Amino acid sequence: MLIAATDSPIHASDNGSLPPALTPVTPAETGLDPHAGLIYGATSCASSGCHGGAAEQHYQHAIWSRRDPHSRAYATLTTARSARMAEALGIANPATDTSCTTCHAPTQAAASVQPALLGPDARAAEGVSCVSCHGPSGEWLRGHTRADMTHAQKVAGGLRDLHDLHARANACVACHQNIAPELISVGRHPRLIFELDGQTAAQPRHWTESPDNTPAQAWLVGQAVALREISHALRTGNADPSADAPRWSALHWLLRQTDATTNASPRFADIPAHPDAASYASAVIISDQIARDTARRFDTTRAAGLLARLAATHNDFADVSVTALEHALRAERLVLALDRLIHTDPAARQNPAAEAALDALFGLAQSIPDFNPDAFARQLDRFARTLP
Repeated sequence: MLIAATDSPIHASDNGSLPPALTPVTPAETGLDPHAGLIYGATSCASSGCHGGAAEQHYQHAIWSRRDPHSRAYATLTTARSARMAEALGIANPATDTSCTTCHAPTQAAASVQPALLGPDARAAEGVSCVSCHGPSGEWLRGHTRADMTHAQKVAGGLRDLHDLHARANACVACHQNIAPELISVGRHPRLIFELDGQTAAQPRHWTESPDNTPAQAWLVGQAVALREISHALRTGNADPSADAPRWSALHWLLRQTDATTNASPRFADIPAHPDAASYASAVIISDQIARDTARRFDTTRAAGLLARLAATHNDFADVSVTALEHALRAERLVLALDRLIHTDPAARQNPAAEAALDALFGLAQSIPDFNPDAFARQLDRFARTLP
């Protein structure tokens, strides 16, 4: 379940319910809202004069179709593994059931709601295609090529503003983090960790990144949105408390470390640390506000401070009041953060000792059941000493 955030100011309501600015929507609506406009297939973008040619900026369709795993998301539903998962869940056909197609084939999911809105070239087999990320193209297909229109005008016309890191995180998190508990517990779907900067960096790039966006900024926006999402899922009963409450605590711990090195207000420390309904309600509002603020303004000189602050947390892994499971989940989140943030510091990135120390940390965090907090703490201290 994604919390769709508007541009309205966010304030807690008197009764503790979600404010009007935050309304829950399904992952299907975040990818392809079947009520928003006509949905065309990727071929509508693939002509040689648009995104299918060989000239500068005209190669995007080829990159997506040949190299991007999103284009093969539907094919995943036709594998033997998907068939076994579907059998366990009592799903007749994962290639047509919205429990699966919502994320793996949004066009198919939208067709099950309003098939009349699908253009003649829209095909489920395209997986996660152009309109899944950029919005139903019937709203913006013609206007987005006009040279006399500003980017803001095109966004107002229905094109999703993926230059805005907050909007980008909202477009991705529903399928890259939010999975129905039964898909994991019964269907054995892999549990996902949303990491906006890392997943953006790993994707074959078919776009020009905004010069206003930085990796550390994208990392922090993504993690704030991840906290918002898991908080809402726990608050509304759309998560497994035994599995997800410790993950919430681990992510909350990680983000509290960033308060001293960011300009966001309010702070993550304003969210109570105890995993309960009041904390989750607070986290939904505060983490979304921090994500918005960080997407709008981020002091790039503070990126090194983020890295140093997180690397200096080795003493936290000696805290005997924290369970072994939560220590392992903290480490899992932490090594991913260090991996992203080290890329913001050229001196650290080009330091073989730092890279070797980080590789060792990844090795120690690989197995949650076998996690050793003391060994991890010692290695984390070694990593911190390699930084400039």
